[in-house]
Amino acid sequence: MKIAIVHDWLTGMRGGEKCLETFCRLYPDADLFTLLHLPGQVSPTIESMRIKTSFLQNLPLAKTHYRHFLPLMPFAIEWFDLRGYDLVLSSSHCVAKGVKVPKGTLHICYCYTPMRYIWDQYDQYFGDRNSGSPSALAMRLLAPSLRRWDVRSSRRVDRFIAISRHVQKRIEKHYGRESEVICPPLDAQFYKPAGEHPEDFYLIVSAFAPYKRIDLAVEAFNKLGYPLKIIGEGQTASRLRKIAGPHIQFLGRLSDAEVRSHYARCRAFVFPGEEDFGITPLEAQSMGRPVIAFARGGALETVVPDRRTWTAESGFPEEDASHPTGVFFHEPTPDALCSAVKYFETIQDRFDPERIRLHAQQFDVEIFSGRIRRFIGEQVQNRRC
Repeated sequence: MKIAIVHDWLTGMRGGEKCLETFCRLYPDADLFTLLHLPGQVSPTIESMRIKTSFLQNLPLAKTHYRHFLPLMPFAIEWFDLRGYDLVLSSSHCVAKGVKVPKGTLHICYCYTPMRYIWDQYDQYFGDRNSGSPSALAMRLLAPSLRRWDVRSSRRVDRFIAISRHVQKRIEKHYGRESEVICPPLDAQFYKPAGEHPEDFYLIVSAFAPYKRIDLAVEAFNKLGYPLKIIGEGQTASRLRKIAGPHIQFLGRLSDAEVRSHYARCRAFVFPGEEDFGITPLEAQSMGRPVIAFARGGALETVVPDRRTWTAESGFPEEDASHPTGVFFHEPTPDALCSAVKYFETIQDRFDPERIRLHAQQFDVEIFSGRIRRFIGEQVQNRRC
């Protein structure tokens, strides 16, 4: 069976690329199509694939300002020639699922979210704060046509897999399509405690994108005066550094081993935004560390809150709250996060590192690989019948 994997772009190792890495291990003989590839920015497993890029690869400034080329991305993804492939597996948070597939070819999309820039998080990227920027002005004109393309191209997918129930609802809302939920993989063998002891700092590991709400955490910890370490890079980095107090430390991009060490030594992991799923809270929990999270999106499906911060919307039954893995805050404000951190400080002895890690292990990569392999195998078999 000839297989093509289609991924939006290869510019760094984030949550989507960790899923892609598993797909590459499952199907090492597949061809990997992507809009843009920056060599050396993804894992050796991904780099070892036969990578085929679009015409965006050769455009001036595309490698450093690729997001500005969003209006061209639908054309670029449709430019790929996928004749001769039996299976196309798209790994999509932007336009990858819009690839044109020949008649008779099975197309399965692993969907991280319908394109966030034009749907649920349009205001966070192009709202009042950025309303005067050239990109925001352009998006006001382009967003309606991009939405129409996004819906129309969703019909090219035979079966959707959603990364969470949260994303499953978005796929239904925007595309009118059903989907199977298979949560992203955690490498529980890598993120495994090795005798480290918690130190006196809180931790964030994140890309610096507007919807991640790192600004909310910075403002909260400015008020609290507690030590906060932030690992990551991104488009809002300069603004965040300007507003951060002296007890907030920006560590930039670190190796996986260095990130793991910080997980092991943090007092708690802070997750301030509404995420489609969010793998970093699971990595922290796999290291036995509790999480302080905003009670929306994927966190409801990965963090077991204590009873005081449990609500009917929590993803786990109230009886599970007797063995919590974290604390929720329910309003996207610095004051709400401050209150959650202060409350956590009063109950931190209730968190059992072994139980927290045991909870995280149900998301292990081996479980993910097995579910993906079975799902795709069933769809291939159904197509043959």
